[in-house]
Amino acid sequence: MEVTLEKANEFDAQSLFDIQVNAFLPLLEVYEDYNTNPANETIERMITRINNTSGGVYKIKSDTILVGAISVWWKEETEFWISPMFIQPKYQGQGIAQKAISQIEGLFPQAVSWELATIAEEKRNCYLYEKMGFIKTGETKKINDSTTLIYYKKGL
Repeated sequence: MEVTLEKANEFDAQSLFDIQVNAFLPLLEVYEDYNTNPANETIERMITRINNTSGGVYKIKSDTILVGAISVWWKEETEFWISPMFIQPKYQGQGIAQKAISQIEGLFPQAVSWELATIAEEKRNCYLYEKMGFIKTGETKKINDSTTLIYYKKGL
């Protein structure tokens, strides 16, 4: 399976939005994090990410099939943030996210650090990011009684 990234544009917004909702809805149902879960965002938020001049959205394709996206933006010229990244549920667990992270890092060789946050209770996500070299920063943010965001950093 070949995984490729391609910069998204506004024409991609609806299909990416639909995949995002599909990918995050199971987590929304479990954690009820209505104010922070990307399944609860609007399509306008996707369009804003796509048009962000300090970042952008990259479509993730497995072979020729659109399976997800990874959004990046830079806090500083060399400090990058990933949020959100999502894979269509039926394509999860196939190593696609790992390849997407490696490729996005390759697209921005000037980055000296990468940061992200994920739900601490989602051990699969935590394992993925730790496997990719991300280290817990020690920062957490309690969202509700069942949800805590945990922050990761790679580099610096």
